[in-house]
Amino acid sequence: MSTEPSPAPETSVPTCYRHPGRETYVRCTRCDRYICPDCMRDAAVGHQCVECVAEGNRGVRRAVPRTVVGGRAPSSAVPVVTYSLIGACIAVYLAELASWRVVWEFMMLGRAALPDGSVGGVAEGEWYRLFTTMFLHQRGGTFGITHILFNMWALWAVGPALEQALGRWRYLALYVLSGLGGSVLLYLVGAANSSAVGASGAIFGLFGAYFVIGRRFGGPVGPIVVLLVINLVITFSVPGISWQGHVGGLAVGAALAAAYAYAPAARRRLFHIGAPLLTLALLAALVVLRTAELSPSL
Repeated sequence: MSTEPSPAPETSVPTCYRHPGRETYVRCTRCDRYICPDCMRDAAVGHQCVECVAEGNRGVRRAVPRTVVGGRAPSSAVPVVTYSLIGACIAVYLAELASWRVVWEFMMLGRAALPDGSVGGVAEGEWYRLFTTMFLHQRGGTFGITHILFNMWALWAVGPALEQALGRWRYLALYVLSGLGGSVLLYLVGAANSSAVGASGAIFGLFGAYFVIGRRFGGPVGPIVVLLVINLVITFSVPGISWQGHVGGLAVGAALAAAYAYAPAARRRLFHIGAPLLTLALLAALVVLRTAELSPSL
């Protein structure tokens, strides 16, 4: 009886699961499917297919870009807050040129008679003047248009760097509270009928913050010191300038910047939120005390 040898079993050649026409013997270390060179992605061990790599990336939490003080970095390099502040000041200045009432109704004023015969000011409950005055500038007089030109130049010169270093909301809080600090100091130590306009208090706050941030993180502080000294000399030597607004803004800006820059890493968020709120509460308390002091003379 003769026997014939059995035929050899057929074997299929493995191919890439994404490209069936390509022969390959490499498997994805995650899903064990065959992958060709075009579908291979390097992994810690072996190779993975594109689908497994994509699935793995979805579970990875991406690091949030941070500023030098630990805040969330702006989503773009465009200094949106700085440009918005400049635009607001210019818009208000144009409104001033259109009507003198804009100045009288929104400038910083302790308590005094207005041109229409009424009595107005912070002591009369018009607390908004503490804030709105930082967007007003002189229309004429000793300084004229140079008042707004210098303040806007200073804001353009130091604002973008601070906005990038602090993040937008910290920077905006510093600017506004510095301006309020200048208004409050004028209200506290100035005469009852003291008045002022200008973003200078907020600008001096930026000067102080720029110096503190530069010192903390090793940046150049020489130019800002020179600029600050020159402006302080002008402040105390030229009549008609509210030194209270400048000094108050400088003090608040430097103090807030120190809270931002020197906050311990473990409690950074607490310091960055608490410092502006505490500053605002302190300024509000001082305004209330001064208003109560002026009340008997109403």
